[in-house]
Amino acid sequence: IAHLLCCFSLQEAGPTMVGDEHSDPSLMSFLGATKRNMLGNHFWEYYVNDAPRIVLNKLESCGYRVVSMTGVGQTLVWCLHKE
Repeated sequence: IAHLLCCFSLQEAGPTMVGDEHSDPSLMSFLGATKRNMLGNHFWEYYVNDAPRIVLNKLESCGYRVVSMTGVGQTLVWCLHKE
């Protein structure tokens, strides 16, 4: 089974958004993520205060690998894949 995960950050130092309300709770727990709802949004998201490089290293240890990365305005987005 293939899994796709996207992480994004507004800055290189964090916080890093690591999931939405449908994300795997056990993976979010492993990352130390907190679930929040930002004012004005109609959805929940998981975030960590860690810098993206810390999050990416943790995900690599779980078998995820980066397949693409891009910048959208001041936001950085990484897409990861796990088989």
